[in-house]
Amino acid sequence: MPSHRPPTFLLASPEPSLLTAIEPMLLAAGAHVDVVLTAPAALAAVTAANPPDLALLDVRLPGMETAHLLAAARAETGAQTLPILLIADHVSQEWLDRLAEGVIDDFILRASEPSYWQIRLDLALRTHRLVHELEALREASTRNAQLDRLTGVFNREALLALLFRETDRVQRMNGSISLVLFDIDDFGHWNMRLGMDACDELLCQVVRRTARLLRSYDLFGRPGMDEFLVGLPGCAIVTAVTLAERLRLEVFSTPFRVAGESIRLSACFGISTSQGRSPVVVLREAEQALQWAKAAGPESIQTFGASAHPAPAPVTFLSGTSGDELLAW
Repeated sequence: MPSHRPPTFLLASPEPSLLTAIEPMLLAAGAHVDVVLTAPAALAAVTAANPPDLALLDVRLPGMETAHLLAAARAETGAQTLPILLIADHVSQEWLDRLAEGVIDDFILRASEPSYWQIRLDLALRTHRLVHELEALREASTRNAQLDRLTGVFNREALLALLFRETDRVQRMNGSISLVLFDIDDFGHWNMRLGMDACDELLCQVVRRTARLLRSYDLFGRPGMDEFLVGLPGCAIVTAVTLAERLRLEVFSTPFRVAGESIRLSACFGISTSQGRSPVVVLREAEQALQWAKAAGPESIQTFGASAHPAPAPVTFLSGTSGDELLAW
């Protein structure tokens, strides 16, 4: 959502008469105004941790050449692209060149009528609002592209990107990241019995219950229809197993209420740990552990690399010597 805070304008001029004329216009337009009287003070303001939304810089500011002030301001603000309007005495080729180069965004002649000042300042305020609204929409679009539309948690692509970033971080810190992949048992049955809308609500309830058990920096997403992944930075595999047990108990042991019914769900859990390896490899290991858990039965927890995964089912074959049916693993 766009921000509703008033914009902050920097008004930098040594002339009391100009300050007296311009500051009330900015205030009347709904802006917060910071006034400075020298070029070094203006430079400090535009390069501060919380810079103004727009700067009005007078070419008569003492303490530094205007060209040096503009160059230093642009060098420091960089990608922030702070809008700068220059208060000039006349139209010069220098200021036209700076405007064409993007060093300044506009300039206003000092001798302009108050009505002209009002028009240009109103335009600057509208431009400021539009730019911020556009940035907010762009951020919202980027954020929505990373999220599962139904549940609001990360989708598979965003999860992989975040896991790569976390893997780089834990490699530098000589740590690990563990994955807990869980899948709701026999969810297709509930889809047929309750319908898609009710099952969508079930998935959202699972997400809300799960999120309450996670730390603020844990990763949580929905890589499949009824499949969810939790990434646990800095956690050893024993901690991931403990979380899986808590999920089994605190998320799935209590019935869900949906469509006027009380529904008891269960899930199987597959766990793996990275130790700095590629997230793609570790995710495949979690998927393999989840398959072992499904083979072991509902509510099972399996860890990749442990010996607890279920043994393969016996295979019947016919003995070539006795003719008897034998079982083998």
